[in-house]
Amino acid sequence: MTTQPAQFDGAKILLGITGGIAAYKAADLASKLTGAGAVVRTIMTECACKMITPVTLQAVTGQPVYTSMWTESEDFKIGHIQMSDWADCVVIAPATANIIGKVASGICDDLLSTTLCACWDKKVLLAPAMNSKMWANPIVQQNLAIVTEQLKFKTIGPEAGRLACGTTGVGRMAEPADILEAIAALL
Repeated sequence: MTTQPAQFDGAKILLGITGGIAAYKAADLASKLTGAGAVVRTIMTECACKMITPVTLQAVTGQPVYTSMWTESEDFKIGHIQMSDWADCVVIAPATANIIGKVASGICDDLLSTTLCACWDKKVLLAPAMNSKMWANPIVQQNLAIVTEQLKFKTIGPEAGRLACGTTGVGRMAEPADILEAIAALL
């Protein structure tokens, strides 16, 4: 399936990026979404900012990038609630074991986890990415079951292939083009 530029015309996508090595793919995803007509705002965790820079996401989306709960919004609204209300769809790519665990446990200790807590009634797509041993961990799978069964979050991936640690297994984040198609189906 080829995504046509008008397919996302005006769709408001909130992209959450966490600190997995697959964060570099998020820039390509953001670019593809923007090119397809979506308005993409980005929340990056502190660890994500060590993988890629907010400037990269700002450049490909033309929109602000949020990295802290303590950044004042222009209209003095509470940021995580404002972003939750704004978004038509929330995409977390990569979705690390950490963010999946935080959401499953209701932990709100940064802007992304706090925003996700307020998005329980939104269309949310997670693109998990982690080492295959982490992916196979029963607690990670239990946390994933909580967010998919109780919160009705959707997932895409992970895929099998070469991992950042040099091993081969399930844990690679889905490719941006595939995530784009999953977002289109969700919307």
